[in-house]
Amino acid sequence: MIFIAVKFTVRAERAEEWLTLVDDFTRATRAEPGNLFFEWSRSVDDPNQFVLLEGFESAQAGEEHVNSAHFAAAMTWMPDVIAKTPEIINVETSGNGWSEMAELTPTGER
Repeated sequence: MIFIAVKFTVRAERAEEWLTLVDDFTRATRAEPGNLFFEWSRSVDDPNQFVLLEGFESAQAGEEHVNSAHFAAAMTWMPDVIAKTPEIINVETSGNGWSEMAELTPTGER
C-alpha cells in the first residue's frame, strides 16, 4: 500500500471554502479503482491547515492518480488558494488499509 499524508496550508480568506473547493477532486479520487481512502481533516491548532490522508493499493495506482485528469485540474487552481507549498509524507507499507488499534477499544466491546 502507498500511504500519503499531505498538509495544506490555505490562504486565510479561502480556508472556509477549502472543503467545498476540493469536493469534486475528492469524489473523483475516491472513485479510482486503486484508491483505498482519501480523507480530509482540519487542524485544531491552525484553522487554515488541512491534512489529507491517502491510501492506494500500489505504486501503480498512485501513479495513475497523479496522472489523472482530476489531479491535473486540481493542480491548476490550488496554487491560487494555498498559502505555502504543501508538506508531504509518501511511504510504501505492508497491509491494505486501516487496521484496528490493539491498545484501545470502546467500553462494552471487550
